[in-house]
Amino acid sequence: MHATVRRKRLARLISAGAAAKMKIVQEFRKFAVRGNVVDMAVGVIVGGAFSKIVASLVDDILMPPIGLTLAGVDFSSLGWILRAASDGKAEIVLRYGKFLQISLNFVIIAWVTFLLVKVMNHLREQFEEPPAAKAPSRQEVLLEEIRNLLKKSQNGNPENP
Repeated sequence: MHATVRRKRLARLISAGAAAKMKIVQEFRKFAVRGNVVDMAVGVIVGGAFSKIVASLVDDILMPPIGLTLAGVDFSSLGWILRAASDGKAEIVLRYGKFLQISLNFVIIAWVTFLLVKVMNHLREQFEEPPAAKAPSRQEVLLEEIRNLLKKSQNGNPENP
């Protein structure tokens, strides 16, 4: 009898676990197909491609003329040697030139993102409908009715100015 009770309990636990897994799968599916998640995924993909374009702009177009202006310096190779290579040990270099290039990449990406958000907000403001007028409160409605009644009584009575 004890074995039967254990089997029933185990069966209930297994079916509850399967139901919980199905619920999680359904929640994930619902989450994954919502517009915000899909938009975010597209943004991440486009952002990755955009960062490669900016990296190429900085590395291949902006930095060479800057390096040429500074007596032919290649920024990617700039660095301080902390320990020279010796006895089979690798050289340890603090590569600040590469850091400068990556920093310039960041500044360009941040600037373009700022401009893009600014344009999107401007366009959104142009196409948004102005907020609907708020309905008057109950007190305002009553005050208007009282005012109208007073005007009506003054217009109907020639003795009132």
